[in-house]
Amino acid sequence: VQLQASGGGLVQPGGSLRLSCAFSGRSYGNYIMAWFRQAPGKEREFVAVVDWSGSRTYYADSVKGRFIITRDNAKNTVSLQMKSLESEETAVYFCAARWHPQGPSPIQLELRTNQGSYDYWGQGTQVTVSS
Repeated sequence: VQLQASGGGLVQPGGSLRLSCAFSGRSYGNYIMAWFRQAPGKEREFVAVVDWSGSRTYYADSVKGRFIITRDNAKNTVSLQMKSLESEETAVYFCAARWHPQGPSPIQLELRTNQGSYDYWGQGTQVTVSS
């Protein structure tokens, strides 16, 4: 499995940006997908996660209402639409994948916010929020 993130860049405070992540490998539908970010001098932190179908999502409190995670299982991609960006959100954004075949019980996405839950990582894309 390989993940390739893209879409980062320079955006003004209050602006919007859309990140994408391309998944290469088999059985994309058996992975849940997430975004994390790492600001300079800080630890990597969870941003958002989406289930296999894209119907269920979970967000960090700091981004709720501003960020939207979606996935396209036909194209093997996951995206992160970000709006009302703040300078403190300048970071390298990473996409991540966790092997988790769908079972009879709903997945508890809120339990999948730690880095160790994920099997594969993309290389990251830089987002700089600055005027």
